[in-house]
Amino acid sequence: MKETAMSAAASPTKPLAAAGCMIGAMALLGFVDNYVATIALEISVWQFLSVRAVMAVSLIAALSMLGLGSIWPRRWWAVGLRSMLVAVGMLLYFGSLAFMPIAQSLAGLFTAPIFVLLLTVVVLKQTIGPWRVLAVVVGFSGILLVLGVQQGAPGWIMLMPVAGGLFYAIGSLVTRILCAEESTLSMLAGIMTSQGVIGVCVLIGLAIIDPAVPEGAQGFLLRGWVWPILSVFPFIVLQAVVSVAGVFLLTRAYQWGEASQVSVLEYSIMIFGPFFGWALMGQVITPLMIVGIALIMVAGGIIAVRSK
Repeated sequence: MKETAMSAAASPTKPLAAAGCMIGAMALLGFVDNYVATIALEISVWQFLSVRAVMAVSLIAALSMLGLGSIWPRRWWAVGLRSMLVAVGMLLYFGSLAFMPIAQSLAGLFTAPIFVLLLTVVVLKQTIGPWRVLAVVVGFSGILLVLGVQQGAPGWIMLMPVAGGLFYAIGSLVTRILCAEESTLSMLAGIMTSQGVIGVCVLIGLAIIDPAVPEGAQGFLLRGWVWPILSVFPFIVLQAVVSVAGVFLLTRAYQWGEASQVSVLEYSIMIFGPFFGWALMGQVITPLMIVGIALIMVAGGIIAVRSK
């Protein structure tokens, strides 16, 4: 899924190119996130994030050297706070992918725009009109439909991507308030570094505690460091490269297009993710889940358009 929020976008001079970049970004991210379930069979989310962080930060540094932006923040503390919030949100999203279809994980993560709207009212004391109130109701209804089928997963697991959406929403507000002048590469590097630091810290803690670890994907949250990782290493490389490419296209979309229009197209990942989950992993998409996905997309479109 996306791992950075855009700062102020440039004037919409290339709307078709912006739309193409956004749809391309969502197709890439919807495709590659499905392989987290494969990675979960062998290693932990903590090792996955740590190894991926090293690769991704190296790629981001290379993009910076090519003149695509600075990786050095203007305000370290603001980018650090924002990075930790978004990193925790994405960690919860990735952790859930081992236990549920990507459609359910994405539904939980895409509570973020709804949480942003609610936090805007509660924290920033801004008023919203009836359309965006309707969007909240429609969006939460869709989320309940998608998450309603637990397929044997514990109830708390179903809340993981929703909690991820809450952290991502808080990170988005911090981005808007404190990081508007930061470069995309600096914020992306901050997220990846934060994920790597969290992963290493938890791996050290797991080595000390040495908990009993279930086999396969059920051990994704409790497994310590595993070596060698040759069987899943290509998927980690794929995840790092495709994620950075997806975020690069996401950046271009916001640079070339009107934010309120481009952001609606982000919801295309709710189509790409489940489609690739079905095509590549054989994940089942029920009619209720399809209805729920449609409601979430409608809610996101209303929020994006009415927030212009």
